[in-house]
Amino acid sequence: MTERVAPRRSVLTRVVLYALVVLTAWHVFASFLWIAPRAPLREVVPGTALSSYMLPLFGQSWSVFAPEPINGDYRLDVRAVADGETTDWVSATDVEVSMIRSTLTPPRGGIQAIDVSSRFKGAWDKLDEAGKEVAALNYYKDDWETRMAAELEGHATEDEVAAYLAQERRTTAYASQVAYAIWGDGVEQVQFRSSRQNIIPFAERNDPDAVRPEAQNAATGWRGPVVEEGQSSDSFRDVFLRAYERLEK
Repeated sequence: MTERVAPRRSVLTRVVLYALVVLTAWHVFASFLWIAPRAPLREVVPGTALSSYMLPLFGQSWSVFAPEPINGDYRLDVRAVADGETTDWVSATDVEVSMIRSTLTPPRGGIQAIDVSSRFKGAWDKLDEAGKEVAALNYYKDDWETRMAAELEGHATEDEVAAYLAQERRTTAYASQVAYAIWGDGVEQVQFRSSRQNIIPFAERNDPDAVRPEAQNAATGWRGPVVEEGQSSDSFRDVFLRAYERLEK
């Protein structure tokens, strides 16, 4: 009987296999560093290479586990003044979440409103009461961001005010995209409503009369539309409007 000899793999095949092994090892190692509690071991990956690799496609966290699991929902509602008329509120959160239900391949775009609302609410919470009153005022005329920034000075630490202004602009830009997608180019002003509602406390989980706590709202006034450089309003409209119309049927 003649002994069968397995054919030798070509050089190209071996190179591809070795590359896949290295890539798999790197991905497992990077995921371990990213998910594990922050430690000096992360410093073996220089600069921002780890976060640049993990985000936005592979981002994960321990926030679903003890000791601090997710215990509340964030919402973002948007309305606008378009062509001289004030629109009704639209839940950007509901529109986006509808894109990730009943699918094995949910898009990252299905959680943007939640992320935007969460970050904004966190920054807003750090303002003092007077600062929150400033945020609740209307700023939409020329150079409104500069005027609002000046009014917020001293109502939190300098870094906290800067963080709030960054999240304010980010959220306004997102709300502007939602408004343009739904109500067209006639949008003159936008307003967003960020809120968090806690779930029923764990100790009351078996109480049939238990109700969820009231939502915690971050009050903000009307803003001038913001469009960041590099944003594609047409691409956003194609995705968001399709989900919005499907949800409205």
